[in-house]
Amino acid sequence: MSELIKDLDIIAEETKTDESCAVQVSKEENTGKSRKLYIESYGCQMNFSDSEIVTSIMKENGFDTTNDFNNADVIFLNTCSIREKAELTVRKRLTDFNKVKASKPEMQIGVLGCMAERLKTKLLEEEKIVDIVAGPDSYRDLPNLVKTVDDGEKAVNTFLSREETYADISPVRLNSNGVTAFISIMRGCDNMCSFCVVPFTRGRERSRDPYSIVKEAQDLFDKGYREVTLLGQNVDSYKWSEEINNKARLEKIEKKEEVEVINFANLIEMVANVSPDLRVRFSTSHPKDITDEVLHTMKKYENICKYIHLPAQSGNSRILKMMNRTYDRDWYINRVDAIRDILGEECGISSDMIAGFCSETEEEHQDTLTLMDYVKYDFSYMFFYSERPGTLAEKRYEDDIPLDIKKKRLQEIINKQRAHSLERNQLDLNKVHKVLVEGTSKRSDEQLQGRNTANKVVIFPRENYQKGDYVDVLVEECTGATLIGKAV
Repeated sequence: MSELIKDLDIIAEETKTDESCAVQVSKEENTGKSRKLYIESYGCQMNFSDSEIVTSIMKENGFDTTNDFNNADVIFLNTCSIREKAELTVRKRLTDFNKVKASKPEMQIGVLGCMAERLKTKLLEEEKIVDIVAGPDSYRDLPNLVKTVDDGEKAVNTFLSREETYADISPVRLNSNGVTAFISIMRGCDNMCSFCVVPFTRGRERSRDPYSIVKEAQDLFDKGYREVTLLGQNVDSYKWSEEINNKARLEKIEKKEEVEVINFANLIEMVANVSPDLRVRFSTSHPKDITDEVLHTMKKYENICKYIHLPAQSGNSRILKMMNRTYDRDWYINRVDAIRDILGEECGISSDMIAGFCSETEEEHQDTLTLMDYVKYDFSYMFFYSERPGTLAEKRYEDDIPLDIKKKRLQEIINKQRAHSLERNQLDLNKVHKVLVEGTSKRSDEQLQGRNTANKVVIFPRENYQKGDYVDVLVEECTGATLIGKAV
């Protein structure tokens, strides 16, 4: 669930105080195909990765893409359902499209992804403008769904698969900087966190063929990309076997050593070996699953970035149990200690924090603050609890913390994280960092920006360096969000 909605994201210089999620749109492409697709994606990197798969499928079936929905024959909204605000944003967006469709009635509008999976045919009843509803495992069927609408019918496919990984589809890179790319390594989630809709909207966990992952990484490297991020709801539980690709059965058989199993530590080593010049990142890790084997593999390879997103959600063991996180405060601290012992104090650690979960007391909130003091995260994604229909928490617990208390506790978490981010960045002063240049700074074309191994943004004068270069940068100044220096 970790990276799904970044309500208050202190990676940015200015802390965001609304509940909007990230948005990406398709790019303009004209190869002479008969129809135009506009796709707008909301939420997490997994959704953006899925939109690249959808684009690839549609391109193979007679579509070019456009970045202007007014010019589209088909509009897809790839949606997020993790917070109510995300769904309200989509519904509001549909009203914008309604104006265009009124003058262009042959235009098709489809809702894809988590919101589609959650609401299914109900979405067609509630939003008359919608023609297609497709869940995350039904994207291969989209050309058929479009044809159904061409024939005058509405079209729905929300079947959740236990096998689909889209391993054979080469994604079309959208909004790419040509340097960094995402590779989906697994789909679904088996962790029934009580606050989360993901297991219901993305289905059971299944891992992708590792050889197809390595092939995709090699292809990206050959095209000039220099960093890949391996994506999964819970990457540390990645398990694949040529004989059996069913996680539950694999875990039983694996203990008997009857089949060869490739785990996450094996996978990141395979990808790291594509080239020492290809950086490898991953997200998201689960505290219950991250192993010392993964940490030692990270230490072994310089090109596996020393950064881990390790969502805590709360610092109190009772609340963690209610959240069904399957670890307690001591276990989480044990994993942080292992990271520091094996990878050093320089390894970046980030987190997710939820303020005001059901029945949380002031003392339990203080436990979250003291956990933050112990870990000193480099940055965090922080939000107050928002009850979602159909989750275990909605069925079992009362959402009984008043909104003003939730906001007060969230602000205390934000304030503490701001202080820790600045403190962690100050440790990087007067040190040389290897930075992969991703492009020009948002503030000036005379400045370049990239990230160091710990996932921190570094800005320095352009000089003669180019996008995709590795540059050694001496950090001379910092803010809570950015390191600033010069090439050496």
